[in-house]
Amino acid sequence: MPVYEYKGFDASGKAVNGIVDADNGKVARSRLRQKGLFPTDVYEQTKEGGGSRGTGLNREIDFTKYTQFITVRDIANTTKQLSILLGASVPMAESLTALVDQTDKQKLKVILSEVKEDVVEGATLADALKKHPKLFGKLYVQMVRAGERSGALDTVLKRLSQFSEGQVKLQGQLIGALAYPLLMSVVGTLMIGGLFLFVVPQMREILDGLGGGDSQLPLISRAVFLFGDILTSPWILVIIMALVAGGFGFRWWSKTDPGRFRIDGWKLKTPVLGRLNRMVAVSRFCRTLSTLLASGVPIVSALHIVRDVVGNTHIAQAVDDAAVNIQEGHSIAKPLRASGQFPPMVVHMVTVGERTGELETMLTSIADAYEDEVESAMTALTSIFAPVMILILAGAVFFVALGLLLPLRSMTEMIR
Repeated sequence: MPVYEYKGFDASGKAVNGIVDADNGKVARSRLRQKGLFPTDVYEQTKEGGGSRGTGLNREIDFTKYTQFITVRDIANTTKQLSILLGASVPMAESLTALVDQTDKQKLKVILSEVKEDVVEGATLADALKKHPKLFGKLYVQMVRAGERSGALDTVLKRLSQFSEGQVKLQGQLIGALAYPLLMSVVGTLMIGGLFLFVVPQMREILDGLGGGDSQLPLISRAVFLFGDILTSPWILVIIMALVAGGFGFRWWSKTDPGRFRIDGWKLKTPVLGRLNRMVAVSRFCRTLSTLLASGVPIVSALHIVRDVVGNTHIAQAVDDAAVNIQEGHSIAKPLRASGQFPPMVVHMVTVGERTGELETMLTSIADAYEDEVESAMTALTSIFAPVMILILAGAVFFVALGLLLPLRSMTEMIR
C-alpha cells in the first residue's frame, strides 16, 4: 500500500506533519480528516525516501533520497527500541507505529511504514522485513523468524541490536585506525605533487637560462628533474588513463569467483595484515554463530548464514564444509581444523564447547578475545604506521629539496 507524507494543522491550529497509509491521495486526505487533521499538502513517498508533487514546471522534487543514508547504527537503534517496546508488552502494530513516529530519516520512516502495513495485514515480522533485503539481511531475518517461533522475540531483538552495535564498534575502530595514515598520505602526496608541478619546473627554467646542462648537475638533482619532466609531460595523461583502466579491470576481476578467491588468499597471507584479517574474520564467525545459536536458529541454517558474513571466501569454504559435516552427523571442529584457516586455539575451544554443550559460550569467549586483540593490534599498527608515514614523507620532501638546493649552491659558487 502506498505511503503518503502530509503537512497540515490540527483542530487547535498547530502545524503537524507525518505519514499515512492509503490506497491513493484522496483516501489519505479522508483518513487525516477522520483523525481531526486538516491536510494542506499530501504527496506519495517512495522507498528511496524522496517524494514529488505538482506537475510540469510547478513540480517539486524532494532530494532527500539522494542525501539520506540509513546506517547500521540506525538499524541497531531501531532494533533496540522495538525490543524495549515488545518487552513492555506493547502490541506489534503499536510498536511499529511508535517507531515510525519517532524516526527522523524519511527513508527509514517509509520502510517501517510498509513493514507495519504488512504486519497489520497478517504477515509475520520476518516476512515483512524480508521484503527489504538492503536493510535487513539474511542474518537479521532468520534471527527474527527464530524469535517469533520461540516466543522470545524481544530477547532475540535485544541480542540482534547488541550484535549490530558490536559490528558498528568494530567498523569504527578500523576506520579510526586508518583515518590518520590515509590523511597523511593524501596531504603528503598533494604537497610533493605541488613541488614537482610548480617549483621544480621553475627551477629547471632558471638553470637552463644560465646555460647549465643536466650532465653538470648532481645525480640527485637529475633524478628530481627527470621525475618532474615525467609529471609535466603529455604522456602523464596516458599513464593516468592506463592506471585508471587497470584499476577498473582489477575491480572487475576481483568480483569474479576466481579473482575474489585469489584476493582473499592474499589478504590472509600478507605479512602482519594477514593475521589481522584472519582475526577479524574469525571474530565475525564466532560472534555471528553464537548470536544465531542463542536465538534458536538451527546450527546448519546458522552456518549457511555465517558463510555469507565472514567476508573471506577461504574461511567461507571451511564453514561450508562444517555444515556438510554436521549434516552427516559429525562435529563442526573437524573441518575447521582440516581447513587450516582457523587457529588451533579456536578449534580446541570449539571442540570443548561441542563436547560440553557450551558451544555458544565458547564462541562468545573467542569473539570477545579476538575483538580485544584486533583493537590492540590496530592501536599498535596505528602508533607505528603514523611515524613511518611521517618519515617517508619527510624523506621525500628532503630528497626533492636537496635536489633543488645543490644546483643553487653550484650557481652561487660560480657567481663568486
